[in-house]
Amino acid sequence: MHLDWLLHPALPYAAVAIGMVSCLFLFVSVQYDLRLRETRSKKKLAAMESDWNAKLEVLGERWKELSKISELLVPPSPLRSGLNLSKRSQALQMLRRGETPEEIAATLAIPQNEVELLEKVQRIALSGIDPDAAGDSPIPPWQSPASQPSGL
Repeated sequence: MHLDWLLHPALPYAAVAIGMVSCLFLFVSVQYDLRLRETRSKKKLAAMESDWNAKLEVLGERWKELSKISELLVPPSPLRSGLNLSKRSQALQMLRRGETPEEIAATLAIPQNEVELLEKVQRIALSGIDPDAAGDSPIPPWQSPASQPSGL
């Protein structure tokens, strides 16, 4: 057989040389691929960055518009109850004298619906205390003996 060439003294040197050339080729190709990918990623990053900067600029303009609009808006004044203890007692005195809710509201500078509510509450309170004012029994119907079941 002709396997004598495997024992030639230059064969190991040739194998090492071929291995080194292969490694050098692989190293160069990997470096080239890395540079290519880095270039592509830098381009993508630059495109994304310009896109985000454009969006940020639009957002900044929109923020300025909304700030201008919000400066034009006036917050509503908080609603406050027109009835405090002294106004309530004054309104009750005026109701007892026979003044209308419109007159009382104008005089005390309180909403008319609060005066009407106060009048209704006062009428209900008096009807519960004074049976003659209500015209009925002071006991509410749900507490009357007639509404109780007979089996209990």
